[in-house]
Amino acid sequence: MNVPEQREPLSGVFPVLPTPFGEDGKPDVASLRRLVRYLIAVGVDGITYPGVASEFGQLTAQERLTLAGIVLDEIGGRVPLVAGVSTTDLELLVQLAQAAVDAGAAALMIAVPPDRKTAHAQIEFFSAITQALPHTPIVLQNVPAPVGAGLDPAVLIEILNAVPAIRYVKEETLPSGQRLSIVIRDAPGTMLGVFGGAGGRYITDELRRGACGTMPAIELAEIHVALFNAHRAGQADRVRELFTRMLPILNVQAVFRWSLTKYVLHRRGLIQCRLQRAAGPLLDEVDAADVDGFLRDIEDLLVPVQVLSAVGAGIHGTV
Repeated sequence: MNVPEQREPLSGVFPVLPTPFGEDGKPDVASLRRLVRYLIAVGVDGITYPGVASEFGQLTAQERLTLAGIVLDEIGGRVPLVAGVSTTDLELLVQLAQAAVDAGAAALMIAVPPDRKTAHAQIEFFSAITQALPHTPIVLQNVPAPVGAGLDPAVLIEILNAVPAIRYVKEETLPSGQRLSIVIRDAPGTMLGVFGGAGGRYITDELRRGACGTMPAIELAEIHVALFNAHRAGQADRVRELFTRMLPILNVQAVFRWSLTKYVLHRRGLIQCRLQRAAGPLLDEVDAADVDGFLRDIEDLLVPVQVLSAVGAGIHGTV
């Protein structure tokens, strides 16, 4: 059995970086670096890149290799990176994973592939990865179709027992809270924790049930940090208050995904362009006005624009 060496367990807020693009459609490295600096400045426990919120399915293999390296360079060892390497192409996955590990990634996030229909096929897939990279912890992302397979908890447990290098699960198949409870209850001792995802829309339920952390989109990262700090301090009322105040934005994000995230980041001066490659609805003027109002309602919880402007000082580089 390939069990990676014991490290400090991952926990807390690990937002998923989006991939900013310029007007020319190419990745905007300066904005990507600015986003990393923003996350570190607001006190995240770690960073995840690339994931679904990063439009990883619309990035070329070379872009994924290059951009993950840039993120790790900008992090500079200050917080751990969970490197997303999901693909159904096992050879490419190992290539992406090896590059991320060589550059310093703390763990690999891999979505359960939708083309593996049985527990045996999933076990075979993850076992091949651990044989190639025996000392690296894996975060199994249980994301629904079409990105992933949306496995039932019993199947997840079977995989965790067979592949002990899977040290974490990111549970995003609904109802995530109930599934999370079952996985925590029945998982082998090799599993170190379960993260929530789905944009942070179910975070209070996930934390009550024992989630070790969350991997939301990044547009409200400082509020997620404040919420998790309140959770660690046992301040349940404060957790609920912060969650309730975020809900209007989270509701919009559930529908508009990348468009909402990039609108908020652009409005806050953190990215230069709102272009997205992934297919999906775009905010119109009425939607944008709603979001502006919701942001004004939580302005006291957000890092001020003048502080954010300093975050971008010294950014450099292009792909």
